[in-house]
Amino acid sequence: MYRDIDTVISSRVRLARNLKDYPYMSRIDKNGALEIIERVKNALGDGYSMVDYENVSVNKALSQTEKHEISREFALAKHPHALFSKDDTKIMVCEEDHIRLQVIKRGFMLEECYKEALESDLLLLNKLNIDYSDTLGYLTQCPTNLGTAMRVSVMMFLPGICISEKLKTIVSQLDKLGLTIRGMYGEGSESGAYIYQISNRETLGISEEKIIAKVSDIVTQITEIERKSRNQLKEKNALVLEDKISRAMGTLKYAKIMSSEEFARLYALVRLGTETDEEKLDILFSDVMPHTLCEYCNKALNEYERDIQRANYIKNNI
Repeated sequence: MYRDIDTVISSRVRLARNLKDYPYMSRIDKNGALEIIERVKNALGDGYSMVDYENVSVNKALSQTEKHEISREFALAKHPHALFSKDDTKIMVCEEDHIRLQVIKRGFMLEECYKEALESDLLLLNKLNIDYSDTLGYLTQCPTNLGTAMRVSVMMFLPGICISEKLKTIVSQLDKLGLTIRGMYGEGSESGAYIYQISNRETLGISEEKIIAKVSDIVTQITEIERKSRNQLKEKNALVLEDKISRAMGTLKYAKIMSSEEFARLYALVRLGTETDEEKLDILFSDVMPHTLCEYCNKALNEYERDIQRANYIKNNI
């Protein structure tokens, strides 16, 4: 059973690790990258599937970024790189760091993500010479990841807060607490459909458990504010809001052409409805993104062709 799925779309815990005997990724050569992949493969054992991303098309890789399964940097990497998977765990090898281990689960599941991430991390720590300093913690290519080298993030759906213009206040409060709020695809991305990613900024001088507790506490508070804001909107303009949601659903069902921007607006309204299958809508959201649509059609599509295919896919899956 997904927890708080009305406000929390997904939870993620990501760990960065580097092997002590190799230069960081900005300086590594092809042979070094291949050796790292092989060492990680041996450390993880047979329980993990492996995909060599030198043999994966750029469009397919970018489709996976739209589903948040891998990072854009990993998708576009030119050097040897590989993905190891087990259950909800994805391990990108030769991304910005030698190892980027992440666990993503639907709903508010940070504790569960952390527990699953630790299982894979322990395999790596026990069998690989991971770069670590007694004073700086885990050593990473980017200094902002020093310490725990752990990023904890939650993807939240916040229409009530946005419509009632409370977002700026929350952003300011999060900044003071050492947390960051970004668009749905991380740093530098725009927020669409009232979807925001909330994550820790501090990794040095704080334990993993305290990071999890801190983010969890804030997400719980934001969820409470969001639900109250939605109730206030519904009490104030119940019929108007219901009409907008019904019209949005009608457009999704019967439109012949639809841009990703229009879908994002309609998705937000329909997801705000009281009788909504949130999981189905969230899967649909990623399924109709540009690169994923091209993968579904098994061919390159221009923008106009994607808009036609998007409308048709939505009609058959809404």
